[in-house]
Amino acid sequence: MEERKVLLSVKDLDVKFRVRGRILTAIRGISLDIYENESIAIVGESGSGKSVFTKTFAGMLDSNGYIDRGSVIFNDPELSDTSVKLSGRAWSAIRRTAAKLDGSAKYEHGAEIYKQILELESERKRKATLSEEEDKRISDEIHDLEYQRTEANNLKQTFDPKKEKDKIREITAEVERLEKAIKEAQENREKLIKEHKQALDQDTEYNKRYQERMAELKADYAKACAEPVTDEQKARDLALAKEFYLSTGRYGTIKRNKCINALVKNTVKAMKLGVDLSEDGERDSLYPEGVLRCRILDEDETKLHGTCINDMAKIRDPGDWSQIRGKRIATVFQDPMTSLNPIITIGKQITSVILKHQDCSEIEARARALELMKKVGIPNAENRFDDYPFQYSGGMRQRIVIAIALSCRPKILICDEPTTALDVTIQAQILKLLKDLQKEYEYTIVFITHDLGVVANIADRVAVIYAGQIVEVGTVEEVFYDPRHPYTWALLSSLPQLTQKDTELFSIAGTPPSLYNKITGDAFAPRNPHCMKIDTLLEPPMFKVTDTHYAKTWLLDPRAPKIEKPEIIRNTHEKLIQAFNI
Repeated sequence: MEERKVLLSVKDLDVKFRVRGRILTAIRGISLDIYENESIAIVGESGSGKSVFTKTFAGMLDSNGYIDRGSVIFNDPELSDTSVKLSGRAWSAIRRTAAKLDGSAKYEHGAEIYKQILELESERKRKATLSEEEDKRISDEIHDLEYQRTEANNLKQTFDPKKEKDKIREITAEVERLEKAIKEAQENREKLIKEHKQALDQDTEYNKRYQERMAELKADYAKACAEPVTDEQKARDLALAKEFYLSTGRYGTIKRNKCINALVKNTVKAMKLGVDLSEDGERDSLYPEGVLRCRILDEDETKLHGTCINDMAKIRDPGDWSQIRGKRIATVFQDPMTSLNPIITIGKQITSVILKHQDCSEIEARARALELMKKVGIPNAENRFDDYPFQYSGGMRQRIVIAIALSCRPKILICDEPTTALDVTIQAQILKLLKDLQKEYEYTIVFITHDLGVVANIADRVAVIYAGQIVEVGTVEEVFYDPRHPYTWALLSSLPQLTQKDTELFSIAGTPPSLYNKITGDAFAPRNPHCMKIDTLLEPPMFKVTDTHYAKTWLLDPRAPKIEKPEIIRNTHEKLIQAFNI
């Protein structure tokens, strides 16, 4: 198989939202590699997590959303290339950092003893507070009561004060009852903690053993840490100090110092635990949110040069996002009218993006904008340059949105259902335009849609998402002609083009699960007509079908019964070619 370069690598991604005092997990452990110059379609029902997934690597999550776990590595050499000049002040900062690390390197000699001290302290804390089971039980109880109170208050706002006074009195009494129950649960927690602490204070034999053992460990630890720091440790600390400076070189002095202090603090903590700081993976863990690690490639007395690991799950700085969003990753949304400013001319909207991200004059920006307008098929571009969006048809407005997205030659073009608001004829034109421009501009298309007809025409690969997880991924031929997950079967069966005359259209029974709750087993199990007992108990792994085709279903386990895909999607090759003109 041809070796392709991974442009975007998503690993174990969890995305959550804070909604009315509860946590909604919209993306659950997604891992996916997206390659250079490919077209990959993200498909699934509404609410499955398609748009949220792509917003994570465009930096467009809503304010109540956050990445809880995982990484999103963007392998763009131009964006990753980093260098900083080494002035006298810079060298002073590096030496100060190295001196701080040298002063703490002694802790590495006593790391094993330090771990024993921490374990002894942890054991005592566990005895003085609630057990994990008790804490979880009470926390879950309080959380559930708080949710009920929030829902009751929301319901109360819907009642008419003039006509529904009785309902308001009832719901007010319910809110008061819930508040009283929450207070009692909290008091019960405090009471139990107090009882545990009193029991520990009265256990004189345990306390004596604890004090003796702690004194012994502290004496051994002081002796171990008295050993001198080696030359190897000092050389490593200087290398770390240089890497810290390179990684924070794009910031101003105040922010750089703040980030370096955080890095030093994390490094000292790692030293105390005996972490092997020569390991690349361990060094990655030193970097807090918002600070991207840069590896040094070469250096001299005047400059440090390296490559940055663009983990977009860690980016918090607006300046970092401005180098990515629009410039390296662009988005085409489904409604062109809401994507364009109605009171600014078309030409101005294109040139403003070019001027923001590229070093050029207004005359050059105008020339590039006109060239783009011609590329996307706007007739008589010079005369239409100063028109307003309302003077363009829906299809032409979408072409302008595509021109704006391509104005900075992005590496990834996210198309979020860009043909939904257009009629069928214009849809075909826009899809052809995207594919034709891809050959010239060499970008990767990430196409979000629930229209499998669009997928058949534009995609090289397909990733099927259900309840925030990728349940099947493969080439478009594999997913269309050899689907393996029951959800993919159901999506394909829903295609009207595959239905015979005078037969009932297929629909997927049931509704997707609530993403507020923890999902046990296979999320699709309640809607799966082929559900097995294991589907309700254990989450399936991602089974390999071919080198490019994977599906997350227990039906692929060798021990599972052999189940044929539905009759309607067998031998679909000729039907799909005829229906979608593939």
